[in-house]
Amino acid sequence: MTEDAASPVLVYDGECPFCSQYVKYFRLQSALGALKLVDARDGGTIVEAIRAANYDLNEGMVLILSGQMHHGPDAIHMLALMSSGNGYFNRLNAFIFRRKWLSTLLYPMLRTGRNFTLWCLGRKKLR
Repeated sequence: MTEDAASPVLVYDGECPFCSQYVKYFRLQSALGALKLVDARDGGTIVEAIRAANYDLNEGMVLILSGQMHHGPDAIHMLALMSSGNGYFNRLNAFIFRRKWLSTLLYPMLRTGRNFTLWCLGRKKLR
């Protein structure tokens, strides 16, 4: 990967309305000012590295932090741990997803909602 290991990177599905809104709100209210957002549909070396590490981006977003990849519920959990706690969204996000067991429990439901929404909108899953 060619990205600076000190800069966190969040790779998500840009055609998923839930994913796009999540990263929009997280970005606006985040303590991670340097968070780089990457739409997985645009491809590139980061997406290739994620696939080479056998992570399925249809199964969850990926947060790359200090060179380590966090996938799905682990990614959302790590983001909640690093959130600023400012604003309604960050407080709700932190309340739910700072608990790893709750992230693990709820993330499959979020993924199912994503898949159903993509299907309803006539959008394909990531290749």
